[in-house]
Amino acid sequence: MSARIAWWLLAPALAFVSLFFLLPVLALLAGAFRVEGGAGGAGLAHFVAFFAEPLHEQVYWRTLRIALLATFVSALLCYPAAMAMVKVPPPWRGLLTGLVILPLMVSPIARTYSWIVLLGRNGFANSLLVGSGAVDEPLTLLFTEGAVFVGLLQLMMPLMLVSLVAALENVPADVQAAAQTLGANRWQTFLRVTLPLTQEGLIIGGTLVFTGCVTAYITPAMLGGPKVLMLETLLYQKVNVSADTTAASVIAVLLLVTTVLVNQGLRRVAGVRAARGARRRGAAA
Repeated sequence: MSARIAWWLLAPALAFVSLFFLLPVLALLAGAFRVEGGAGGAGLAHFVAFFAEPLHEQVYWRTLRIALLATFVSALLCYPAAMAMVKVPPPWRGLLTGLVILPLMVSPIARTYSWIVLLGRNGFANSLLVGSGAVDEPLTLLFTEGAVFVGLLQLMMPLMLVSLVAALENVPADVQAAAQTLGANRWQTFLRVTLPLTQEGLIIGGTLVFTGCVTAYITPAMLGGPKVLMLETLLYQKVNVSADTTAASVIAVLLLVTTVLVNQGLRRVAGVRAARGARRRGAAA
């Protein structure tokens, strides 16, 4: 295939992406960095004004904290599950994969409503706690950071699990067996063999989970309410309540930049680990 034909085949996709993604992003950036009045031009005045509000700063750090914690916990829980899934015979593995993907086919609204039923004042969790005598009266479980964290974790965990399963399926089985034959225990085998070979799946899964958490609206709005604002719920308020499009542009840019920085941070950590492993192997040789 000639280069000219390849470009003609790419042209529709490039035009679509440019029209419906690149141009809106550029308009978003222009609105966030444009400084009106005076000499005009571009600057960080809108970002400084945004973070000058204590509420805005609190919402940003809360969003970052919950998203990072959900990403870390999902990786911690999904690695053992993924390692178990790849050892299951292929027919059963397909069934398990289907069960993992099944929640993604259910509306986030329906999945979030189930947490309202479980965590409500008269829900299952409070009924269990009061019935067992652990507490004297129902606890406030809804409209807390804990409720938002649990809801987002349950919502995004399948993305991490699928990414890790795909990465682990490409790891040769004899590599782990060889490491244990050479004297490595299970923990050393995981840290020095399995983790480096599946770090790309971890990076992809971590990016998907983190991005999903910081950009989620339904779950924080329903489980956090006005008491636990996240960036997306704050963005909704700025657009539909305050009609503050400048602040909304700033929030959108913060979401974009934060996601890119986290992705690059994960890749940097993976690169440092790979470099250390290479130096260790060179020293051993």
